[in-house]
Order: sequence, then structure tokens, then C-alpha cells
Amino acid sequence: MKNFNASHLQVKKCIKEAFQTFPYEVGWADEVIFFFTIEHITEGNPVFTAKVQLSPDGVRWGDDGETPVAKLSGEGVHIIKVAPNFGNYIRLSVETTGGEAMLCVSIHCKG
Repeated sequence: MKNFNASHLQVKKCIKEAFQTFPYEVGWADEVIFFFTIEHITEGNPVFTAKVQLSPDGVRWGDDGETPVAKLSGEGVHIIKVAPNFGNYIRLSVETTGGEAMLCVSIHCKG
């Protein structure tokens, strides 16, 4: 029987600057998906550029060279599927340009 875990990393927060989600330990999982929901655009036409970052210890981070960088805009749910063999800790590093929006970001792990 597989394990499944879902956690909210960012909940209904208005964002107009760069940010990183909290680190999440996923060494046990076979599959990781981020759900990046742009709930409400509050200013301009924001574009969020999200990179998956990996860490051996939850302190030092590097960009995942396997998972493509995601450019996200427009209200709705955007899905970021993480490439396999991602190691122990994971997070999203997000750059924001062109405005502000209310976001919810969650991570869903299966293994």
C-alpha cells in the first residue's frame, strides 16, 4: 500500500516579491506534485517563475536541473510535476514580476 501526504506551503497570501516555500522532506516519496493556485489577481498582470530546488540537508539549496522552470500566470490551478530522483528535501523558489496575486501552494507526495 502506498503512502500519500498533502501539505499546504502557502495559504491565501498576497505575493508581489520573490519567495521560497518552506522546505519539505520527501525522501520517502516516489512522486511529488506542487499545486500552485493563483486565487485572485490584486494588482497588474503578475507572472510567477517557479523553480524546483533540492537539498541534501534542508539548509543548502540548488536548482533541480531535471524539472523545467514553470512560468505561471492567470487565475486558476497550475501543476508542477517534479522529475523523479529528487533526493531528500524539496521546495519551490519563485520570482514574481508585473503585479500581485493571492496564492495557495501545496505539495502532494506519493510513495
